[in-house]
Amino acid sequence: MEVRNPMASIIEPTLSTSWYPASPGHYDEAYDELRLARPHWEYLIKSITTLGSAGLHDRFQKAQRILRDDGATYNLTAEPLDTKVWALDPIPMVIGSEEWNDIEAGLIERSELFDLILKDIYGPRELIRQGIIPAEIIYGHPGFLRQCHDITMPGSHNLILHAADMVRDQNGKMCIIGDRTQAPSGAGYALENRTVLSRILPSLFRDSQVHRLSLFFQSLRITLSQLASDRTDSPRIVILTPGAYSESYFEHTFLSNYLGFPLVQGSDLTVRNGHVWMKSLNGLSQVDVILRRVDDYFCDQVELKADSYLGVPGLLESARAGNVVIANPIGSGILETPALLKYLPAISNYFIGRDLQLNSVKTWWCGDKADMSYVRSHIDNLIIKPAVRRPDKPSLYGHRLTKEQKVKILKQIEAQPHNFVAQSYVAPSCLPSWQDGEIQARPSIFRTFSVSNQTAYNVMAGGLTRVGSSNSEPIVTNHSGSFSKDTWIIASEPEKQMSLIGAQPNVTHEAAQQTNLPSRVVENLFWMGRYAERAEASMRLMRTVLVQLNGIDILPEKSRAILLSCLSEQTACLPGFTTQDPALLKNPDKELMSIILDGKRPGTIKSSLLSLLMCTEQVKEMLSADTRRIINDLRDNLNELDRAYACGMPSAPDETLDPLVTSLLALSGLNHESMLRGIGWKFQEIGRRTERSLQTATLISTALSTGVDELQQQQILESVLLSVEALISFRRRYRQRGDVSHGLDLLMVDETNPRSLFYQIDQLRKYIDDLPQTASYRPGLSLEKRLIVKSLNDIQLAELDTLATVNPKTKQRDRLVMLMDNLKDQLEQLTSIISTKYFDHTAGPQQIATTQWDNDI
Repeated sequence: MEVRNPMASIIEPTLSTSWYPASPGHYDEAYDELRLARPHWEYLIKSITTLGSAGLHDRFQKAQRILRDDGATYNLTAEPLDTKVWALDPIPMVIGSEEWNDIEAGLIERSELFDLILKDIYGPRELIRQGIIPAEIIYGHPGFLRQCHDITMPGSHNLILHAADMVRDQNGKMCIIGDRTQAPSGAGYALENRTVLSRILPSLFRDSQVHRLSLFFQSLRITLSQLASDRTDSPRIVILTPGAYSESYFEHTFLSNYLGFPLVQGSDLTVRNGHVWMKSLNGLSQVDVILRRVDDYFCDQVELKADSYLGVPGLLESARAGNVVIANPIGSGILETPALLKYLPAISNYFIGRDLQLNSVKTWWCGDKADMSYVRSHIDNLIIKPAVRRPDKPSLYGHRLTKEQKVKILKQIEAQPHNFVAQSYVAPSCLPSWQDGEIQARPSIFRTFSVSNQTAYNVMAGGLTRVGSSNSEPIVTNHSGSFSKDTWIIASEPEKQMSLIGAQPNVTHEAAQQTNLPSRVVENLFWMGRYAERAEASMRLMRTVLVQLNGIDILPEKSRAILLSCLSEQTACLPGFTTQDPALLKNPDKELMSIILDGKRPGTIKSSLLSLLMCTEQVKEMLSADTRRIINDLRDNLNELDRAYACGMPSAPDETLDPLVTSLLALSGLNHESMLRGIGWKFQEIGRRTERSLQTATLISTALSTGVDELQQQQILESVLLSVEALISFRRRYRQRGDVSHGLDLLMVDETNPRSLFYQIDQLRKYIDDLPQTASYRPGLSLEKRLIVKSLNDIQLAELDTLATVNPKTKQRDRLVMLMDNLKDQLEQLTSIISTKYFDHTAGPQQIATTQWDNDI
C-alpha cells in the first residue's frame, strides 16, 4: 500500500493544543469542548506526541507490512492478484474503564433480550399474539424461516454470538444503530488489530493497562465445546466458511488457527442417517458443533436455497433432530431487520419489565401509516433503509438527495411500505486518525461482540472500530474504503493474564496424533505442488530458450525450431511453434510473450502461477507466516512481470523470470524444512514429484527425440541440462563425452540427481506407501503401487545406448519417445487413481424443482 509522506509540511502536535480543529456537530472522542485531552486519552496523546509524525508514519508502514505478511485481507473481488490489505490505523480508539462498565452491562442486557426474541419468533410468537410487533415485520421478512420452528439449542441461550454497531451521539451517549446475529463478523479482525498494534507500539500497549481480548475467545471456545457436552467429552467442532471467495475469508482462517477448529466448506460435509459428517482421508468423521460463517438462506439446499453451493443438504434436518448444533442457529438473521428497532422498547418492557440501558437509534417503519406520514414530511432529516439488509441496497441519506431523487424514493416506499424503514441521522463522533501523512479528525463507528456462557453473556473488552476515509463522508463501511482501529478499554488496575490452555476440551493421544484434513484441503495441497513445479519447469525452459535466442552465436534453424517446439509442448500452449511456421520461428517474440503473460491461456507461465495462488487461498489456514510472505513476494513479482513487458519484449527477457523462480525455490525449500511431515505435506510432495516427472519426461521426449548433427545435438542437450540445473554436473562427470546416452543417464536413471526420473518416481513410491489405505483388504499390490514399480523397472531396464540411437528412416529416436510416452501414460493413470481414491468428487446437489417463488405472488 502506498502512503503519501508530506511530513515536511506537518506541524508537530503538542499537549497544549489539539491535533486537529474541532468538528462542529460531532462529539470528539479525544478532546473536550475546551480542546483539552480527555483523561483516558492523555497518556496516549502524550506518547503519540513524543513519537512524532516520522515515528507514527514508520509505525503505520510497519503495521501494513505485518498485515500483509499475515495475509490479512478484505477482498471485494476474486482476482488472486487484486488483494486488498486490511487497513489499520496506528492510533487506537480509547474507552475509559468506568464508561465501559456501563456499555458492557447494556450489551449483556441487549444480548439477553435478543435471545428471548429469537426464542419467541421460532416458538410461541407471543410478541405477535399480544400485538407488540406487527406480524408483517416477521412473516414478510425473507429472514424468517418457517423451517426453523421449534429448533432448540442445548443450554440456556439460543443466540450464541451477538454483535452490535454503535456510534456516540452529539451528547456523548452511545447509541446502537444495528445488530448482527446471523454470522457476526469482525471479531477475528479485532484480534488481528490487537496483535499488530501490540507489536508496533509494545511499550505504549503494555503501560496503558489495556483489557485483553483472550477472555472473549476463551469463552467462545468453552461455549462451543459445551454445546455438545451431553453427547461427547471430545466434540468435533468445525468452522463453516463460504470459501476463499468470501470477502472476509481471512477472518475465517484466522479464527480457525487461533481456536484450533478445522475450517470446512459445505462440500466438505455430508448428512447421513441424520448426522453431519466431515469427509476426510480417514473416512467420515462425525461433526458435533458448527460455527457457521454462511448466511441462513444458503445453509441447506434441501429446505432453503436449492441452488446454493455453500450449504450442506439436510443440515436443518440434522439440527432439528438435535444431532448437530449450529451457532448461530439458522434463522437468526431475522433479528437483523432494522424494523425491529422501532418496537424494541415495547419488547423490552414485555420481556424484562424495563427500558434498555443502551438506546437504539430512533426508527420509523413505513408499514405503519403514522410512521409513513412522518417519513414523507421529514425525509430531509432521515436515513432510508430497506427492511432487508442487502449490500446492493445501501442506505439513502435524505439530506443528500435531490428533489427528483426524493420523489422517486417516496414512490418506491409507497409501493411497498413494509419493505422500508427510516432512521434519524446520528452524527458519529470524531476521533484522531493517521491518514495521508497527518493526524486528522474522522467519523467513527464501533462494533463489539458478546458470546453466550452458561448463565449470561461475556462481552469482548474491546472490538472493531472503523473510521471514515473522509471527514465529509458520514458513511463508515468496509466497502467505502474505511480504516480500522484497535479499541483499547483502559483498566483501572493491571489485568491478570488469561490463557486458552485450560479451556481445551479433552483430546486423546490418538486424536492428537491424527490429522483429519478435509479431502478438499488435501486436494488443493496436491495441486499446489503440481502448479508450483509446472510453473518452475516452464520458466526454467523459457529462460534457457531466451538465453539461446539472444546469445552471441546465432542459433541454427534446426536447433531453434526444436527448442521453440519443445517450449510449446512443455507448456501445452498448442499449436504454438509446433506448426513449424517459418515466419513464427523467425519472429517468435509475440508467441513467447503470450506463453509468459497470457493468464487466460491454459498452460502459460502466468496461468500456472495464478492457479498456484488460487490453491494457496483455498488452504490459507494451513500456511505459515513465512510461507505467506513468499506468496506475497510471488504475487508482487508476477505484477512486476506485466510491467516489464508493457512495452514489448525487454532487452534481457530471461532476467525478468529470475525473481519468480527464486520465489518458487524459496517456497519449495520452506516446505521441506519447516512443514510437518503430515498427510498434507505428503500429498503436496506427491503433486510435486508427479509433475516434475511428467515435465522431465515431456522435456526428454520433445527435445531429444529428433536426430540432428553432432554440434546441434550437443547444443540442444546442454540446453535441456541447463533447464534442469544439471549442466555443471554433466560436464564434470562426463567431461568431453557429451552424447545423448550420457545425458539420458543423468536425466533418467541417476539415483543421486534430485531431478532425474528415477529419483522422482522412487520418492513417489515412498510417499504412496505412507498414505492411508482403504478398509477393504485386497491381496497383492494396489494398482497405484503396480504403476510405480512398473515405471521404475522401465527406467532401470532401459538400454540407454539403444534409446539414443536414431532411426535412419524416421530420423527420430523412436524407442526413447515410446518409453517417455509410456511413462507419461503411467503417471497420468497414477494421478487419476490417487484423485479417485483420496479426493472428493461428489457432484453438488442437483435442483429438480423450483423451491423459490417471487415474493409478490
